[in-house]
Amino acid sequence: MTAISVNPAVAIPAALPGALGRVLVLGGGYSGQRFGRALAQLGIAVTLSRRDAVAAAGQDPATLRWIRFDPASGAVPTAEELAGTTHLLVTIPPDGSGRDPVLNHLARQLESLPLAWVGYLSTTGVYGDRGGGWVDEATPVAPNLERSRARLGCEAAWRQQGLPLQVFRLPAIYGPGRSPFRDLRQGSARLIHKPGQVFCRIHVDDIVGALLHCIARPAAGRPDTVILADQTPCPSSETLGFAAHLLGCKLPDVQPWARLEASLSPMARSFWSENRRVSSRLLQQGLGYRLLYPSYREGYLNCLAGESAAVGPGCRT
Repeated sequence: MTAISVNPAVAIPAALPGALGRVLVLGGGYSGQRFGRALAQLGIAVTLSRRDAVAAAGQDPATLRWIRFDPASGAVPTAEELAGTTHLLVTIPPDGSGRDPVLNHLARQLESLPLAWVGYLSTTGVYGDRGGGWVDEATPVAPNLERSRARLGCEAAWRQQGLPLQVFRLPAIYGPGRSPFRDLRQGSARLIHKPGQVFCRIHVDDIVGALLHCIARPAAGRPDTVILADQTPCPSSETLGFAAHLLGCKLPDVQPWARLEASLSPMARSFWSENRRVSSRLLQQGLGYRLLYPSYREGYLNCLAGESAAVGPGCRT
C-alpha cells in the first residue's frame, strides 16, 4: 500500500485530541486514508477498512490499523473489531442496488457503539443541474443522475438511524496524485470547451481540516448538513490552463463539446451534464473554518510540490 503523507498545514483544533476516543473510518481510500493518518499522527487510535487484504504490519503508525470490509466476499468486521468506537467516518458509496453497504451489514453493530459523532461523505450531485446557478445547504435537492439519487437515499437511511450524524456534501475531490499534472506530463490531457460550464472542487486536505474542525465543535453547534467546497467554481479549461502554465508545457488543442459529446462514455457525459456553483459559506462563515486552498491555484501549487518530489518536474511534449 502506498503511504499517503499528511499536509502539516492542516489545522488541528486544540480541543480535538481530548474529544476523541477510538476512530473508525469505513472506506480507507483517498480521503479516508488522509483523514485517518492525520489523526494517527496525533497518537489517536484509528481503524480503517478496505476491501482487499489488510496492510502489512509496520507500514503504518502503531495507532493505525486495518480491517477488511467486503460484503461481496463475506468479509464483514466483527463486533470485537469495532468495539469502543466513538467517532465514525463513512466514505463508502452506495452498492450496485443503490443501498448503503454499511447500514446493510453493520447497522445493528453500530447501534451498540458509544458513538459521539458520525460523518457521512455524500455529493453535491444531490442538487442536480442548476444551469450554473448557486446552491447551498438550504437549496432543495433535485438529483438527476441515478448515482446522485442513490446517494440521497443513503443520506436518508443514515438520518433514520438516530445517530449523531453530520452529512458532508462534496464536489470533485483533488489533491496530490489526483491533479491534471500526470495527464499533462503524459500528453493525454484533454482540453474540452462547453460554453457556460463550470465545475466545483475541494482539496483533500480541506476535507480533512473541515472534518476535524466539525468534530471539535460542541455537538449542539454542529449543523446536520455541510457543503465542503472551495471558493472558485470555474471551467475545467481554466484549471487545465493553469496547470499547464505551472509545468511550462503546451496545452492540447481545444475540443468543442458539440463535436466531442457523442464520442464520450455515458459516465463522462453524465459528468458534463450538470452545471452548478456550490457555496461553502456555512462552513467558512457559519462554522469558522478557514480554507487551506480557497482556489485551485493554491491547491495546484501544493499538488505540484508533492508530485514533483516523487516524479520530477517537467512535462511531456
